[in-house]
Amino acid sequence: MPTLIGSVQRALRLLEAAGSHSQGAPAKQLAREAGLPLPTAYHLLRTLTHEGYLRREDGVFVLGEAAGRLAGGGVQQKRRTMILDSLAHFRDVVGAPVYFAVYREGEIEIVGVSDTVSSPACEEWAEFRRTGFAHAIGQCLLSQLDEEARRDYYARHPVEPITPYTVRDVRAMEERIASIGRMQPVTERQEYALGIVCAAIPITAGDIAATMAVSLPAHQEARLLYVVDRLRSEVGALLSSLAFSISI
Repeated sequence: MPTLIGSVQRALRLLEAAGSHSQGAPAKQLAREAGLPLPTAYHLLRTLTHEGYLRREDGVFVLGEAAGRLAGGGVQQKRRTMILDSLAHFRDVVGAPVYFAVYREGEIEIVGVSDTVSSPACEEWAEFRRTGFAHAIGQCLLSQLDEEARRDYYARHPVEPITPYTVRDVRAMEERIASIGRMQPVTERQEYALGIVCAAIPITAGDIAATMAVSLPAHQEARLLYVVDRLRSEVGALLSSLAFSISI
């Protein structure tokens, strides 16, 4: 018989007990319903609260956001699969790695990437979410924000050159954004990674900034505009598909 982890079993019983009370329940009641000594229940409740599976409100415990994510995990996985399938389609059509990203809760989030062994995606050598000023994905997302939102991003992720081609400061970044036409592709050449050129197109997704992007080796730079125009054409034809409406 496989070894059972007692602490996991006890924590799950506490979650089940908390889930049976829509208005929440105090620690003593949850301990009693889960059949646990009160000191053990307190320890597990603190851990579950720290991890977001429970939330304490006015002396009672209710299910937290993490527990809700567990319940919706199957749906989320299905959505992710649909997104990756769509990105793989675009990748094959344009012959280059394809990226899909959004600006969510003040941060750049790479939702999905599709590449091949012979045409690999750009290596994330400097954290994408912190270097939005350097890569086409980030520049495209930031260009869709208002000035206040951009200033907030810069305050948390200071603009600084990470290659010899990166914009030097906030002023240079804002000048770059001002030069980007509305809903036009954004290109960058070796600003994020030496030897890599990238282009991104803005995606209309309600009130959330989104983008799709491609990358190529620098020696294929002559293909970049053709590839991103092909991507824009393909995305335009499928923009209202379920795969993108559910990805935000």
